[in-house]
Amino acid sequence: MEFETRAIHAGQEPDPATGAVTTPIYQTSTYVQEAVGVHKGYDYARVANPTRTALQECLASLENAAHGHAFSSGLGAVTTLMHLVSSGERVVSVNDVYGGIYRMFSQVYEPKGYEFEFLPAAEISEGLAGHLDERTRLVWLETPTNPLLNLVDIAKAAEAAHEVGALVVVDNTFATPYLQRPLELGADVVLHSTTKYLGGHSDVVGGFVATNDEGVSEQLAFLQKSLGAVPGPFDCWLVLRGAKTLAVRMDRHCDNAEAVAAYLEGHPRVSRVLYPGLPSHPGHELAARQMRRSGGMVSFLLSDADEAVAAVARTRIWKLAESLGGVESLIEQPARMTHASTAEAAFAVPGELVRLSVGIEAAEDLIADLDQALAA
Repeated sequence: MEFETRAIHAGQEPDPATGAVTTPIYQTSTYVQEAVGVHKGYDYARVANPTRTALQECLASLENAAHGHAFSSGLGAVTTLMHLVSSGERVVSVNDVYGGIYRMFSQVYEPKGYEFEFLPAAEISEGLAGHLDERTRLVWLETPTNPLLNLVDIAKAAEAAHEVGALVVVDNTFATPYLQRPLELGADVVLHSTTKYLGGHSDVVGGFVATNDEGVSEQLAFLQKSLGAVPGPFDCWLVLRGAKTLAVRMDRHCDNAEAVAAYLEGHPRVSRVLYPGLPSHPGHELAARQMRRSGGMVSFLLSDADEAVAAVARTRIWKLAESLGGVESLIEQPARMTHASTAEAAFAVPGELVRLSVGIEAAEDLIADLDQALAA
């Protein structure tokens, strides 16, 4: 089946009890057993829930993965993945990484004896092998990165990582499985914040991990049960609902982002536009090779931080808020918002940067709103 069909039907057969077309919300904490240890596949809701099972099967199918595991948040998924790493082992990460990930790595795990090395996206694509050794357990990638929209060559990074036995994790939140499937490019694990495009309506928080490695999946299932960062059935139902329209939403997000990026590139007050769909982007050719389209996120640089702070406060349709991937357009200044935790890092987000999550409103309205905000 094609992607759009699987998004609607994978893991979501009509309810056998009633024939309901939509997967029910199984709002229960426990399940009756026919005898000790004899049940219908469910004994306690932290271990498994039918609504969560449907979500995991659906999203795994969209990533062309054999296994999927849902979590209570994207960071809950990351915390669980980090239990694959032991103190004294290394994680090599792209430096332009989501601020919450950087905070977790640098302030939670590094003090406990975990070793991290942060590299620019271009260095990971071309020179990763020189930074790996036998203690390297994970190579952590985002592509496109958040918020500078740099591109990493997943296939090259995976080849280098596998030479030393390291696992490659790709945060695919920005691209979604509709635009990019890292497992097909050699990655071992794919991560999503389902809060973003997969849910798509800014009404749920969740995370998801997919893999084709049976051993890794078994470890994650054990950790999922043992650590308890699992989503509730209503949250799973909301993400399932959002996934049904992922393809059509992403096409509109991309259409609008392309129009907005082209407008910004011609604006006299914008010094630089960061969008892989523009020929001026250094990763434009790589994006064309490993992505279907370039996504709905656009970043741009103004003259200084004060101008960026003022501009994001003047928009009307674009809402000043953190997060991304919803149907509504959002605008923010990452240096003081989503990426404030990187302020003391050598690769801190520039203060003059503005990040856009381009929604599915009329592109003409979005451009007109930016035009008035930048004209003031």
